[in-house]
Amino acid sequence: MINGGLVALKTMLDRLKPSERKVAEYILSQPETAVRLSVQKLAELCGASESTVIRLTKTLNMSGFQELKLRIAGDINNDAASGSYQEIVMDGTVESIIQAVTVNNKQSIDDTVSVMSPGEMMKAAQILIHAKKVDIYGVGASGVIAQDLLQKLTRIKMWCNAYSDLHAQLTSAVNLTPGDVAFGISYSGQTEDVIQSLDEAKKHGATIITLTKFGSSPIADLGDVKLFVSSVEQSIRSGAMASRIAMLNVIDILFITLASQQHEKVINLLEKSRIAIRRTKRF
Repeated sequence: MINGGLVALKTMLDRLKPSERKVAEYILSQPETAVRLSVQKLAELCGASESTVIRLTKTLNMSGFQELKLRIAGDINNDAASGSYQEIVMDGTVESIIQAVTVNNKQSIDDTVSVMSPGEMMKAAQILIHAKKVDIYGVGASGVIAQDLLQKLTRIKMWCNAYSDLHAQLTSAVNLTPGDVAFGISYSGQTEDVIQSLDEAKKHGATIITLTKFGSSPIADLGDVKLFVSSVEQSIRSGAMASRIAMLNVIDILFITLASQQHEKVINLLEKSRIAIRRTKRF
């Protein structure tokens, strides 16, 4: 059963328009009731229009109210959205920090899986398989994710580079052509350097893949294929902690999906690099 309706609503709540937020808050407060309502009845109970309810489902990247209800029903049946993030208390004990960080990392992965689209994941894998060249853009903590993807793709003999500097990104972008891929990574979806670079790459015919937090954002909106993470952690974000773990998990899933589509070739290439590394001696 599909789920992720409640997670999607929680993740997007602060970014919704006031009228849409009113509907979202009602659903979050009474999910069991909401799944039994029609669009018309839900709108009436929320003091909103039917078009507002429909717009909310589109904002959540869902096909309509029926999909949202199905996902909420899945959450209720699987208790998938019952987990919560823990506040990290900076003057707390080491034990409390271990517990909070671990719980938040696990919750971020679970929430991300609940909003993940298998169809978009397969599209991204297929595009990468057939790409002539892949250039990856990420700044700061997202640059770490970009390097992880670079390392994985390099091991299977794909022509790719990762750039964390705006000038390098723009130089890359203007030299991309149809058949090439620009892969933009930004948790916020609002990193200006990545926006400029993806926009330039798109103008030159490159296919755009994005990895951002769930929902509409300037970077996600540029994507031909959109991959999302969900992390609604409430505590400090200076280290991009739980969201970084969720992004690394998405990259792992993408790589294995890609590898599964060309299993024999990938296995041989991975084995070659493993043997070469094993032969390396450190003194």
